Amino acid sequence: MKKLICCLLLVAFAVTASAQIASLNSKEIATMRKAIKSEKRYQKAFETYKKLAYEALDETPKPITEILSQGLLAGDPRKTASLKAVEDADKTYALALTYKVLDDRKFLDKATEFLLAWAKVNRATDDPINETKIEDMVTAYDLIRNNIRSADRVVIDTWMHGKADAQLESKYAKGSKGTAINNWNSHRIKMVTLIAYTLHDTSYNNAIFRELEKQLNINLNPDGTTHDFIERDAFHYQTYDLEPLISACIAIYRAAGKNYFTWKTANGSSIKNCVDYMVPFMTGEKTHAEFVKSTVPFDLKRAQNNEKGYAAGTLFEPKNGINTLALAAYFDSGYNKIIKQAMLNADYFNWRMALNDFTRSAQ
Repeated sequence: MKKLICCLLLVAFAVTASAQIASLNSKEIATMRKAIKSEKRYQKAFETYKKLAYEALDETPKPITEILSQGLLAGDPRKTASLKAVEDADKTYALALTYKVLDDRKFLDKATEFLLAWAKVNRATDDPINETKIEDMVTAYDLIRNNIRSADRVVIDTWMHGKADAQLESKYAKGSKGTAINNWNSHRIKMVTLIAYTLHDTSYNNAIFRELEKQLNINLNPDGTTHDFIERDAFHYQTYDLEPLISACIAIYRAAGKNYFTWKTANGSSIKNCVDYMVPFMTGEKTHAEFVKSTVPFDLKRAQNNEKGYAAGTLFEPKNGINTLALAAYFDSGYNKIIKQAMLNADYFNWRMALNDFTRSAQ
């Protein structure tokens, strides 16, 4: 055990100077600080995180042993408790981000406290829909990992390695249908990718590229729809499929320079084509009644449970596609115009768009 810990410590020291990939590197952080000081739109976008970070300074982490959300209806006490607990991920990201902007160590210390609390209590599972709830905790760790004490990094690294390994070997990824090809698999690939690049562990690279290419080939359709859109008849699931895929693509591009956003599958499909398919529905040129032809019984159960947006025939709201287009705008800033049009010019600028600006100007 002592030998293992020593080896992990050596690895931790070795990667200390590694650049952030899942979040922002030092050059981009410098750009972010300057932008927030000088431009109101960036100040406004950051203010939400700053406010949450200050509030979190007085709070105690509330880690949960196992996140339970997938397959549970709203109001189920297990789901309610889990969703309340994973609010810690938002707080951790806000604390880490605010530390990088204000350079005040109290935010770093508190973010570390949250990460350590979760690393010591929460256990890895192979359910990607439950595990995806801590995505912001991963990106938060990427922001501050180089600033954390080596002993604490060992604890958090070990926890995250467990998460990535559980997802990589997930039973839900086995076979050639269902959760092996739908949005579950997209979220699984995203979590493995973000954790691997946060830990700078290249041993995951081959699996990441293999699994992503396999998913794109089986999940995306040449007409711009995704497997989930056809199965659920809802843009709610087109976006839920595309967003994790694009997040993984951004990390891969930053790490390896490979552009999977425009990468063509064997049948000519691409993520970009699937995002473009959404554009007329974002601008109002077309409308779509959600879940009318869904073949998934759980969608009906949520509608019967009066969960907002799941009633068959509910029109897709363009605002629900904003995050998808904002992620896509990392690769193509032309989507910003679509976002502005969809939001009717009112408060259309969000933090993902700000991050795109910081990374673009720092290149």
